[in-house]
Amino acid sequence: MLETLKPAVAALQNEFGAEVQEFHGELILIVKPENNVETLYALRDRFDFNLLVAVTAVDYWPAETPRFHVVYLVLSMKENFVVQVRVPLDGNNPSLRTSETVWPSANWYEREVFDMFGIRFDGHSDMRRIIMPYEWEGHPLRKDYPLGYEEVAFTFNAEEINLRKSQPKS
Repeated sequence: MLETLKPAVAALQNEFGAEVQEFHGELILIVKPENNVETLYALRDRFDFNLLVAVTAVDYWPAETPRFHVVYLVLSMKENFVVQVRVPLDGNNPSLRTSETVWPSANWYEREVFDMFGIRFDGHSDMRRIIMPYEWEGHPLRKDYPLGYEEVAFTFNAEEINLRKSQPKS
């Protein structure tokens, strides 16, 4: 961790109870869901993390509780350093306050997380699907989402597969 970031990390630990981890030189802050927006404001306004690089999520099903982590990557252009802010969420109806108030560009990222993982962002200005069709059911990046695939036809099994298809191609 950069020496210039140590006061910022200590302040975030004291104010928001952030848990700090380091992994291969990357700084990871794990914050409670109720502190996500305040932590992001502090990083932006007080510690010069002025660019939201990405918002995504991770599904740890079935191995861990909490099931999801919403991950914010924020960049300090002054320090040329990225901090990962992780917010753990329960798997039952996961929701989190929107970070649109901190970075308006979070709009699209949060819509993608909603579409792919089913995590809702309370207070979001336009919480609807962005990738999948509107009538699509489910969230494809959840680990419990059913896999739909078609068996690959080789020369030895092509006839057998074509018998199971409703409209086989010759």
